[in-house]
Amino acid sequence: MKCIAVDDEPFALELITGYISKTPYLELQGAFSNPVKALSFLMVNSVDLVFLDINMPELNGLQMLKSLRSKPMVVFTTAYSEYGVESYEYDAIDYLLKPIKYERFLRAVNKAIDIGRNTHDTHLGVEAVKDAAQVILLKSGTQLFRVSVGDILFVEAAGNYMTFHTVDRKILSLLTMKEVMEQLPADMFVRVHKSFVVSLRHIDIVERHQVKVRGVAIPIGLTYREQFQVKYGIR
Repeated sequence: MKCIAVDDEPFALELITGYISKTPYLELQGAFSNPVKALSFLMVNSVDLVFLDINMPELNGLQMLKSLRSKPMVVFTTAYSEYGVESYEYDAIDYLLKPIKYERFLRAVNKAIDIGRNTHDTHLGVEAVKDAAQVILLKSGTQLFRVSVGDILFVEAAGNYMTFHTVDRKILSLLTMKEVMEQLPADMFVRVHKSFVVSLRHIDIVERHQVKVRGVAIPIGLTYREQFQVKYGIR
């Protein structure tokens, strides 16, 4: 899902762009501290989603949105709660009150994905968004976790349990490797070792005997090497 971020506060803009960069189904097209430049960009470029600050000099977020003929989905971001009611008059997907936590950011993104799925099924790249937005349920002890497959970095076998390493936590679940492979989309994950399954989109570095995901080295077993190379497109 293509998106931009607009905020005149450097720290707030850096926070949002950081959240976007670690969310696999978002693709940052631009970050703007000047709303006029953001408006000019949107006049000639198409995006799916805009993270838009409301209270900005020269042109506030509501005025900027009014100026657009073709309006993308919008998530408003602001430090001022009094804008909340007015923002929804502009069909905003969500309204995030600063300081924004990543978990709250993801909830807004998931809303956008659900709406995009229903209204933009013919848009280029939507199938990838659907895959990344797919959810699985993981039982850990007495708790049941709802996990987006796009957030899973890799899965590691640990005795009779499987540890799901995600972008923001680890979840230990009583599953077999076979059950894990049945739950995960085959086009997004690959088994690289008897004890590891890796998300293809989260691989940062490929070496002969290992891959690295967010700085974690994961071995490639000899049995799985050819399968991995074919799936990753390196032979």
